[in-house]
Amino acid sequence: MAEDRNPSVKDGELYEKLRGEGNSKQKSARIANAAARDGRGAVGERGGESGSYEDWTVRQLRDRAKDIGLTGYSDLTKKDLIRELRNS
Repeated sequence: MAEDRNPSVKDGELYEKLRGEGNSKQKSARIANAAARDGRGAVGERGGESGSYEDWTVRQLRDRAKDIGLTGYSDLTKKDLIRELRNS
């Protein structure tokens, strides 16, 4: 898995663990860099503040997909959009 590591990732150990759990490269890098910047404990404390994607409208989900730079989401069903957002 070491070949997946991007040199801009600040916490390589955490990045590799997250990739090993099946997380995307983007999500793993985002979490690893936040952990390196703020500390692993602080990153864990921030989680859980957002409502469930199931409660969002399709329009809100598409807006979120656009905000985080996903592509190819315009024809996805709500269920598939939620899956893509969670795996990004």
